[in-house]
Formats: sequence, C-alpha cells, structure tokens
Amino acid sequence: MASDQDEAFMRRAIQVMRDAGVVYKTGGPFGAVIVKDGQVIAVAGNSVIQDKDPSAHAEVNAIRQACRTLENWDLSGCVMYSSCECCPMCYSTAYWANIRQVFYAASWSDYEDLFSDRAINDDIRRPVPEKQIRMQQILQSEAQAVWAEFRQLPDGARY
Repeated sequence: MASDQDEAFMRRAIQVMRDAGVVYKTGGPFGAVIVKDGQVIAVAGNSVIQDKDPSAHAEVNAIRQACRTLENWDLSGCVMYSSCECCPMCYSTAYWANIRQVFYAASWSDYEDLFSDRAINDDIRRPVPEKQIRMQQILQSEAQAVWAEFRQLPDGARY
C-alpha cells in the first residue's frame, strides 16, 4: 500500500516527467526520483534527445545520480518512483543496482502508441534466431579465457 509520502515522491517524478517531455523537451515524458530512508537522493528526467544518448532514460539517469551521491553502485535500501513502468533497460539497471522497490504511475499500455517498451520486452524473450537484433557468437574460447583469469582474482569486482 502506498503512503502519502510515496504519493508525494511520485508527484515529484510526474512533474519531472512533464518537464522532460513537455516543457524542456529533453527527451520523452519520463521522470524518476530515488529515495533512501525518506530522503530524496536523486531526481532526473529523460534526456535522450538533449544528450543524444538512447540510454539516457529518467530511471537510468536517476540511478547514475544516486550512485554518485552515495558513492556506491549498490543502492540497496533505495526506493525508486518512476512516472512510467520501467522498460527492460531501466528494470535491469534497477536490478543491478539492488533497488528492490519501484513505484510507477503510467503503464506501458498508457503510451504504447508512442514508445515500444512492450515490443522490446517481447523481443528479449524470443529465441536468438527470432530476435530483431541479429546476434551471432564468435571467439567464445578467447572470452572464456578472460573469465577463467577473472575467476582467479581474489579481489575481482563482484556485483
């Protein structure tokens, strides 16, 4: 159940959504707020157009900002408020950052005539030969050699 405080954080995400998509037109209408222990640590809008970067979604921008603020890639204990349901990239980024609670306002169905989140999600689930992005594995043994070397490092980065 969402609290009054959750709704206030979401309203902030929706305001950033409007700023990004309607007012400043830095990207699509998407906004995100990340909170830890009741304190806002990151607020970001979509900046795909402004940054000329297809990964500059509001959620990814907010996660990057939160990591810089906390000086850590691990955002355990943080809550993200997203103006829209996470696309596969934003969901994955939240997952890797250890964000385990996301509130969202608009569903994919609310904007599927404009953005292809469902189409991307469906494509990810297809077998490799049927994907929209043609994928072909090469030089597997050379990559495996690096993985073997990495496994031997006592201080190798794990996340």
